[in-house]
Amino acid sequence: MSFVMSSLWKFLVEYQTHLIFAVSVGLSVSAAVHIALTKRDVRAAIAWVGVVIFSPFLGPVLYFVMGINRIRQTRIKSHRDRLLKEGADHGSVTVSDLTRYAAAQCLSLKRASDTVTRFPLCGGNEIIPLNGGDQAYPAMLAAIDSATDSVLLQTYIFDNDIVGHRFSDSLIAAFERGVRVRVLIDSIGVRYSHPTIVHRLREKGVTVALFETNAVTWRMPYANMRCHRKILVVDGASGFAGGMNIREEFLTEIGHDQTARDIHFRMRGPIVAQLLVVFCHDWLFSTGEQLKLGDWVAAESAFMPADMAARCVPSGPDREIESTHKLLLAACAVAQKHIRIQSPYFLPDQVLIGALTTAARRGVRVDIVIPGKNNLRLIQYAMMAQIDQVIETGCRVWKGSGNFDHSKLMTVDDSWSLIGSSNWDSRSLRLNFEIDIEVYDRRLAGWINDAIDNEIVHAQRVTFESLRKQGLLATLRNKLIWLASPYL
Repeated sequence: MSFVMSSLWKFLVEYQTHLIFAVSVGLSVSAAVHIALTKRDVRAAIAWVGVVIFSPFLGPVLYFVMGINRIRQTRIKSHRDRLLKEGADHGSVTVSDLTRYAAAQCLSLKRASDTVTRFPLCGGNEIIPLNGGDQAYPAMLAAIDSATDSVLLQTYIFDNDIVGHRFSDSLIAAFERGVRVRVLIDSIGVRYSHPTIVHRLREKGVTVALFETNAVTWRMPYANMRCHRKILVVDGASGFAGGMNIREEFLTEIGHDQTARDIHFRMRGPIVAQLLVVFCHDWLFSTGEQLKLGDWVAAESAFMPADMAARCVPSGPDREIESTHKLLLAACAVAQKHIRIQSPYFLPDQVLIGALTTAARRGVRVDIVIPGKNNLRLIQYAMMAQIDQVIETGCRVWKGSGNFDHSKLMTVDDSWSLIGSSNWDSRSLRLNFEIDIEVYDRRLAGWINDAIDNEIVHAQRVTFESLRKQGLLATLRNKLIWLASPYL
């Protein structure tokens, strides 16, 4: 035995270089084959192949951790389909005449959206904008404090700060008076503050789950494929959604003259049942617990509907991959007069850039508002590197004034709106789980138009001349960072 071990050791020592080379080639080739068979975006495929080939050991490891979509095929398809059917059936008000709500060209947009999401377009909704944390947080806390049956909260960031403590106190108080409470936080987003808010909630008995938490299994946490959704449903009748996280930077009493801005939305009507379906699916995926929709949604008599036509458009790296991306393309295609967009992270891919520039060439006015000050400097640099591709065909890009604005808004022809959690970048549109709501309603579109137009009044227009004034070094810096934009 000792002779065999000695011979084996000598062999390994003598041929270690060859063995290391063979292993590295095997790992790189295996990863490259997997990339070629599974990636749908040729640019992502080329980028990952480059990583695994030029970094023989590190590249395949990075691809294993960050590049493989482990979510697209789930084990909960049947329950998901049942939830979707229950959500579609509950309180749905058929939209028979879309022209009551929106411009005639939106009919073709609805048809396109019908193929993107399995949620039906429902009338009888009320959607109210809430301007910043000063309006949104008190409304959300008041809803939780008045809850008599249930509170379901899902968010990306839930900071352990003053605002986080207010929400946790309200959730704990609701639980202690007998309200059923479920809280779902993304396992990466919850770590934006340390220690996390989780212990504060759990020690008082509140049921808290983290999205994608296991450290060594196929469902381990990694930077990509985060749950970026923000949903609050109280007593199955009142819902809140949008792009605002739970953190103190959005509250004027704390941030003062540095307060970040955002627009959140309060909702009533059949749209709330759709929000519930999304939450129940994510809860099942994260915990294995099946929440029966009928036990959490309010009776129809509890709704206080207005008359807005709306539906949820969930997207993520599963069966709904690129749903929002497809809807944005359809919206740009049907626009006839005016497209307004406000996004904190505006890094569209070439397909979306083509849709926007084609609309501009058709004579559609395209206004895009981005922050003048961004909380992510690298994103700001990358944004400025590709803005020239948008403005060269007549799209108007505006850098907002004042503090960082986190709002995610879009309107088409003064009658269709898209609100929710998605940014105009590859992370939101291809990698993260997001929740957006398309709304066919002239009143809401008018409110959003006014908000965006008010930003434009005080904004600085981005032109080729202003881009040239950045200087060569700044332009080169932006372009180099832009090369990494799919990973930002």
